[in-house]
Amino acid sequence: MKKPLLQSVFVLLLALAAGSAFAQIAPKAYAPENLRTLSVQDQTRVISLEYSEQSRGRRIPDDQLRFYLDQVNRSNWTFSRIKQDIAQSLGGNSGGWNPNPPAHGQTILCESKSGDARRCTPPWRGQSRLVRQLSNSRCEEGATWSSQDGLITVWKGCRGEFAPGLAVGGTIRCESNDGRGRTCRTPWSGHSRLVRQLSNAACIEGRSWQSQQGQVYVGNGCRAEFGPRAGGGGGSSQYSVTCSSEDNRRKTCAYDPRQGRPILLQQISNTSCREGYSWGYAGNQIWVDRGCRGRFGPR
Repeated sequence: MKKPLLQSVFVLLLALAAGSAFAQIAPKAYAPENLRTLSVQDQTRVISLEYSEQSRGRRIPDDQLRFYLDQVNRSNWTFSRIKQDIAQSLGGNSGGWNPNPPAHGQTILCESKSGDARRCTPPWRGQSRLVRQLSNSRCEEGATWSSQDGLITVWKGCRGEFAPGLAVGGTIRCESNDGRGRTCRTPWSGHSRLVRQLSNAACIEGRSWQSQQGQVYVGNGCRAEFGPRAGGGGGSSQYSVTCSSEDNRRKTCAYDPRQGRPILLQQISNTSCREGYSWGYAGNQIWVDRGCRGRFGPR
């Protein structure tokens, strides 16, 4: 009877040792600050590993990975910047990641530790925004936290780090994760416009996103960056041009430069319209490609 018992103990010790050894050799998302010194394959590997570590094993969304690779190779984002941005994307921030972190020192911690409501007074005036979730409980604006002029309220276990709200004229990101609908408050009054689509799923106004006074709603997997809708730019706010890439072929459409630089007012296609990738502006023409069909006009 003693021999089988000793064998069992020995096997258990071996398993524990093997588990410890595996933990020590498990890959870590280590990388130099300047990711441009790595190949694109290695950039992809370390960014994916960092996201997996912070999200406890989840896979980084393809569009978010592409966004980071673009920022590394076009805007010289460092590895620390990407790590910080991943933390913000997983922490809430109205459902999306924000590549514009708050200035150093301009944050406040507000915690609902026992599930009860807690009010915090920030050192700034105006609205606030969530920049990092610290709790296991979800911090979702309107559901577990809210902001008023000079006041932050958290409840239902939300513990987060908050910063001043974005100035009028800035942008916010609003994301429909897992296809679920989400409403995001905006730091400006009035309606919003789509600035940049981040998801593979189409963001089409009236179908997968819409705006109201001070709010943006997204659904059906739409993830995008939004800004305030306004006329101006020297032209008529009613002026617009519809341009379509048929059969994924490149097409150019005449545009009146006196109206001001165009933006994407409405995506018509299911295929993503992304500036610099599937549409752009040069001289007095708008070009579209890769199946993008959209309505363009001045800001």
